[in-house]
Amino acid sequence: MPSPSLSNSSSTTASPSHSSASSSASSDPSPPPPSDMWNYLWIPFLISLSKELSSAKAQSTTILLPSSDQNNATLSVSIPRCPSPHANLNYRPVIGILSHPGDGASGRLNNATNASYIAASYVKFVESAGARVIPLIYNEPEEILFQKLKLVNGVLYTGGRAKTGLYFEIVEKIFKKILEKNDAGDHFPLYAICLGFELLTMIISKDSEILESFNAADQSSTLQFIKNTSIEGTVFQRFPPVLLKKLSTDCLVMQNHRYGISPETLEDNLELSKFFKVLTTSADEDNKVYVSTVQAFNYPVSAFQWHPEKNAFEWGLSGIPHSEDAIQVTQHVANFFVSEARKSMNRPPARKVLDNLIYNYSSTYCGKAGKGYDEVYIFT
Repeated sequence: MPSPSLSNSSSTTASPSHSSASSSASSDPSPPPPSDMWNYLWIPFLISLSKELSSAKAQSTTILLPSSDQNNATLSVSIPRCPSPHANLNYRPVIGILSHPGDGASGRLNNATNASYIAASYVKFVESAGARVIPLIYNEPEEILFQKLKLVNGVLYTGGRAKTGLYFEIVEKIFKKILEKNDAGDHFPLYAICLGFELLTMIISKDSEILESFNAADQSSTLQFIKNTSIEGTVFQRFPPVLLKKLSTDCLVMQNHRYGISPETLEDNLELSKFFKVLTTSADEDNKVYVSTVQAFNYPVSAFQWHPEKNAFEWGLSGIPHSEDAIQVTQHVANFFVSEARKSMNRPPARKVLDNLIYNYSSTYCGKAGKGYDEVYIFT
C-alpha cells in the first residue's frame, strides 16, 4: 500500500548505503541507523498483510452454487425445467366487485340519482394479490349484470350504508348465484366486508332486524380468536404464528361501523349458526363484543366486520393502522381470497373479460372532497 513512509524510506536508503560502505572499510564497524532497520521490518510486514487481505477477500466473495461441492469442485450441471402450471388452477383470476349507491362522498363528487361507486382501495386490494377486477354495477340491467358475473372467479361485497331497496335485492340475488355455482362444483369464493357481512347476516337469517348497534366508527382494534376454533381452511391459515399472536394483542385491524351482530345473537339464530363458523370477535369503544370474522362451513365464503383493505390503501381516517404488521394483515387476507379464486373452473372468453375490466374506467381522487375514501370509481 503506497504511503509517504514508503516513498520517504526509498529516498533515505541511498545515503545510508554510502555510510555503510565507508564504515565497513573502517576498523570499528557500527550498527545500521534506526531508519534502515525500520525499512527492513516494514517491507516483510506489508507483504504479509497484503497476502492476508487478498485471502480474506477471496474467501468473502466465494459463493458455492448448487452446482459446486464443498471442495469447490464443479459437478455436472443440469438446468431444472420449470414445472408446468397446475391444470386445475386459474392463473388469470378475475374478481367482481359490486358497486354501492352514491359517489362515495355524499354527493360532493357526483349527485346523479343513478350514481354508484367502488372505492379504489378494494380494487388495489384485489390487484395486490394477483387478480384483476370487473365492476358489477348494481343498478345496470340485470341481464348485463349477470352476464358479467359469468366472467369472474369470485365476488367482493364492499362496505357502505345501503341496507334496503334495489341494492339489497341485488346483493341477495348474487349471493344465491354464488351458492348455486359452488353447489354445481365450481369453487367460487365470496368476500363480504363490513356492510357486506351485515347484509349476509340479514339474508341468511331472513331477519332484517337482526343487526345490533355498536360504537366502532374509525377505531383500530384487535381480533380475539374463539377458543379451540381451527383456522385450517380459513383466511388465517397461512398467517405466520407471530402475526397471528399479534392480532390478539396489537390493534392491527380497522373497524368503521355502527352495526354488527353479537356472538350470542349469531349462535341463537339457527340459520346463521349452521352457515357460519365464528373465528374472531372484537370489542367496540363501549367494550361491547361483536363478531368480527366468520367463515362458512360448507362454502368459500368469508365475512369481515373489519376492513382488511384499508391498512394499505386508505389514509383519510385516523383509526387506520399503517404499521408493517398491519400491512402484512392486508396482504395475507388479499392473498387468501385470490388463492381461492384461482380454484374456480370458470374460463370466460379473454376478449369479453378485457372489454369489462375496471381498466376501462377512470378513478376520481376524493381525498379532499369527503372523508373516508381517498379514491373512487364512479359509475353513472
